[in-house]
Amino acid sequence: MSELAIELKGIDKSFGPVHANKNIDLKVRKGTIHGIIGENGAGKSTLMSILYGFYQADKGEIEIGGSKVAIHDPSAAIAAGIGMVHQHFMLVENFTVLENVMLGAEDSAVLNKGIAKARKELKRLEVEYEMEVDPDAIIEELPVGIQQRVEILKALFRGAEILILDEPTGVLTPAEADHLFRILGQLKDQGKTVIFITHKLREIMAITDEVSVMRRGEIVATRETAKTSVEELAELMVGRRVLLQVDKGEAKPAGVKLSVRNLTVKDTRGVTMVDNVSFDVRAGEIVGIAGVAGNGQSELLEAISGMRRAVSGTVELNSQDTDVTGRRDPAGLRKRGLAHVPEDRHHVGLVLKFDEAENSVLGYHDDPKYGSGWLLNVDAIRADAQQKIEQYDIRPPNPRLKTANFSGGNQQKIVLAREMERNPDVLIIGQPTRGVDVGAIEFIHRRIIEMRDAGKAILLVSVELDEIRSLADRVLVMFAGRIVGERTPETPEGEIGLLMAGVEEELEAAE
Repeated sequence: MSELAIELKGIDKSFGPVHANKNIDLKVRKGTIHGIIGENGAGKSTLMSILYGFYQADKGEIEIGGSKVAIHDPSAAIAAGIGMVHQHFMLVENFTVLENVMLGAEDSAVLNKGIAKARKELKRLEVEYEMEVDPDAIIEELPVGIQQRVEILKALFRGAEILILDEPTGVLTPAEADHLFRILGQLKDQGKTVIFITHKLREIMAITDEVSVMRRGEIVATRETAKTSVEELAELMVGRRVLLQVDKGEAKPAGVKLSVRNLTVKDTRGVTMVDNVSFDVRAGEIVGIAGVAGNGQSELLEAISGMRRAVSGTVELNSQDTDVTGRRDPAGLRKRGLAHVPEDRHHVGLVLKFDEAENSVLGYHDDPKYGSGWLLNVDAIRADAQQKIEQYDIRPPNPRLKTANFSGGNQQKIVLAREMERNPDVLIIGQPTRGVDVGAIEFIHRRIIEMRDAGKAILLVSVELDEIRSLADRVLVMFAGRIVGERTPETPEGEIGLLMAGVEEELEAAE
């Protein structure tokens, strides 16, 4: 019996001119948690997609438990004992937990014995791995942390001995992430093998036994986690030393630039997502909004930026009222000094089929320096884009390249360059480093601090609590559409985490 759960030999994969994986060798020991890290575009997702059967390698071999296997599709991966929990859950929201677990396993031995047997098997897995969940609960009514448990149970139900988790903590509170780590520890103790993909180096240090670092399609190092450090891993990822701590001086706030009063926003179903929210943001400060995704942060930013109509309340920009309950007017707000980096760069921030240069002026294309009337000055637009490319280190440095062909981190830089270089009075940013590698994070954080120090008022929303605490001068916590507390960045993570989970009474009792 091989001590290796997985061995990849000479895995090579290209997409046209892009060499995504270059002759990769990887060994993952049974009963361990093996981390895989790397910059955007390093080839992590491609490699895991080959292992799970989404792609087929151009060259190379895969061995599972010492035996060579051919994985042509996810069904073959599942048959080989591999399960995968995706960053964006693959659950049917209006199905029950049990229905989701059964879905796709209709021809399994368990289901052939009936639904009652499937329910019994699910209960056994819940108890064995301490992941209890109501089998009759509807998925859309469950918190994201419980939905993630369902994904793991779904893989275990299919007999997975190897579990791949892709960026598993992106939508979890600190407490939920800690619980996930306990579950992964139990899986390891039961002999399961876990591959853990993340951008968060602290999580790698906390949970993994070994870690492999990818850079530009190659595995450049594999380390025992106990014998490495966050600093070494960051340097291996990027190929240079990286400043991991945000270097910022004390804020010098001035007058109020953005004032939100009693703002209430409903979604398309009529559900109240922002509930009577009030706060101010002053020039020269960063106000961070912490919270688990789905607690009203997105709707708040959309209402302030003019993308979504509010039910009631007021928003003042530079002491002038904006009509948040009437006609939506994002263009008018931009002209009055508001810039917006949206949370979803693909669907809101960029047109992926456009050239980089076209996206670099999106929303500002009526500026006289880019042309007049219906006629755009393409040379001026490209020259302006080239300047932003150099300032923001956007790679590849080609303003004519389709934006879809840039990595996620470089797409984010395109949006940031477009909004920041307009010299706004107020900058609102949603998830500034979502899906962004450690090198790009360092750059983005530095630019945000520079904007603050230049006297800009910045409202920052992020599900990354470390990011909020590193960048913000004041921290507001949102839960169920309300601001449930204001804290300083020095407030212990656990206290902010309780607020994020809506546990106000525990904090009051502690006080």
